[in-house]
Amino acid sequence: MVVVVLGTGLLGAGMARSLLRAGLDVVVWNRSPERARALASDGATVVEDAGEAVTGADVVITVLFDLSATAEVMVDALPRLRDDAVWVQCGTVGVEGAERLAELAATKGVGFVDAPVLGTREPAERGTLTVLAAGSPDARDAVAPVFEAIGSRTVWVGDHPGDGQRLKLVANSWVLSITAAAAQAVALARGLGLDPAAFLDAIRGGAVDSAYAHVKGKAMIDGVFEPPSFGLDGALKDAGLIADALASAGVDDRLMRLLREYYAAAAGDEDEDMAAVVRAFDARTP
Repeated sequence: MVVVVLGTGLLGAGMARSLLRAGLDVVVWNRSPERARALASDGATVVEDAGEAVTGADVVITVLFDLSATAEVMVDALPRLRDDAVWVQCGTVGVEGAERLAELAATKGVGFVDAPVLGTREPAERGTLTVLAAGSPDARDAVAPVFEAIGSRTVWVGDHPGDGQRLKLVANSWVLSITAAAAQAVALARGLGLDPAAFLDAIRGGAVDSAYAHVKGKAMIDGVFEPPSFGLDGALKDAGLIADALASAGVDDRLMRLLREYYAAAAGDEDEDMAAVVRAFDARTP
């Protein structure tokens, strides 16, 4: 099986290595070629043109930043795909985004699976992501070896593109909320003259404990936001998608729109982790 990974950033590089460990032939492409070239030593074939990369592929995985980037790349690449190839779209692009990309695939007669993932850089490297898949049952056998390689669990949410994105937005609403809540607690501890590590010690092992709070909380306390496991730019983008989904579902969107303001206020250097949101809370601390 030949699997092409378009986008070798936070998730894509780890996914490519997991596919290689599973014995699949892997071709990689990235808009910034140097990021893809780093995978050559792992056994991947590095190609600097997306259209050339997908030629002969059985499965093409897109792990690009947003809808615009994904559509731009695939408009050029789709004509080079075989009729029996399957496009697995793993980026977080929102419900409407997934539907638009599925329509794009349909115009070329290419199979499409909406498959965002839960997990960050480390799970991608270990092959322990959770895949939230949606698409035609006819495509499931074709993508099974891919999902087994990149993830420890596949949840088939439904048959329609966009179903996977719906569950991803629900999950990420929790991730963004708990990260911002941890930032508020760390900033409050500092403002009250406490060592913020005491907050993490206080919740450890209790009913309100969270492994994610410890990971992000430690980064906030140490002020270490690089390398990112979940980029601040991605958190900002996803907060907008989640807020829009809340509004379209008739659910109050005020909390997520406020959280988006905090992530936006924390934006600074590129390639920082979402834990940098603590800066927005520290700025409000007297």
